[in-house]
Amino acid sequence: MKRAKKVNRSRAGSIFTALFLLLIGAFMVLPMIYAVSNALKPMDELFRFPPKLFPDNPTTQNFKDLFILMNNSWVPFTRYFFNTLFITVVGTVGQIVCCSLCSYALALFKFPGNRFITKLIELALMFNATVLTIPTYMVISNLGLIDTYWALILPVFCSALGMHLMRSFMSQIPTTMVEAARIDGANHFTIFWKMIMPNVKSAWLTLMIFAIQGLWNTGASIYIQTESLKTLAYSLNQIVSVGIARTGVANAVTVIMMSVPIIMFVISQSNIIETMATSGMKD
Repeated sequence: MKRAKKVNRSRAGSIFTALFLLLIGAFMVLPMIYAVSNALKPMDELFRFPPKLFPDNPTTQNFKDLFILMNNSWVPFTRYFFNTLFITVVGTVGQIVCCSLCSYALALFKFPGNRFITKLIELALMFNATVLTIPTYMVISNLGLIDTYWALILPVFCSALGMHLMRSFMSQIPTTMVEAARIDGANHFTIFWKMIMPNVKSAWLTLMIFAIQGLWNTGASIYIQTESLKTLAYSLNQIVSVGIARTGVANAVTVIMMSVPIIMFVISQSNIIETMATSGMKD
């Protein structure tokens, strides 16, 4: 029986590595701690110089003021929340399904134009979404979807990042598995749902995090004019845009808007790390 190979590292080296990683971790979590701390500070402490990391007299008054302002809105706050929830859920599910289906064909089958489409997707990763604003608006307008939920949902269904991520993961699945399933009588949809998707779970969970982060923070949009169709981020930004008097409320808004993506990341962090290590996205 072979003995486990010991890592050739001194105790001092191990301590240094642990301290270095602890320092990096503290540096990364510091902005979140500071955001929560500011949301719990009374107004007189928010403008104190030099600023303190933790409040001397923590209070939830900023959150209370925020909820009072939201209740005074002429469009019910629950409507804004529903709009954001609907757009986030439908957009996330649609993006995962569409990107996965496209990637299934691109990764596991050879057909004319496969290489060209793959290069086109990689090229699209170089462009910011702002570059596509005008052509996207023209397409949405010609489809008659302006001032509807679908104006915000449809453009994210086939994102370049999503297709690149899913294709990178699916290309690692042996084609012999698909061929064996076809010989056993399974159709493509059975293979996709029961074989491929479970094997790329970490990839689509990572894509889910990216989609939720983008859709949850969707604010004012050129596609939506009706007030009752606008999102939570838009409503909260309107509340805090009055001026310096609502600085505390603005900090409370920051905590609320960042909480959902952070919670989803914490739940799925192991899958995200696996995806980064396997798909090459860390580069």
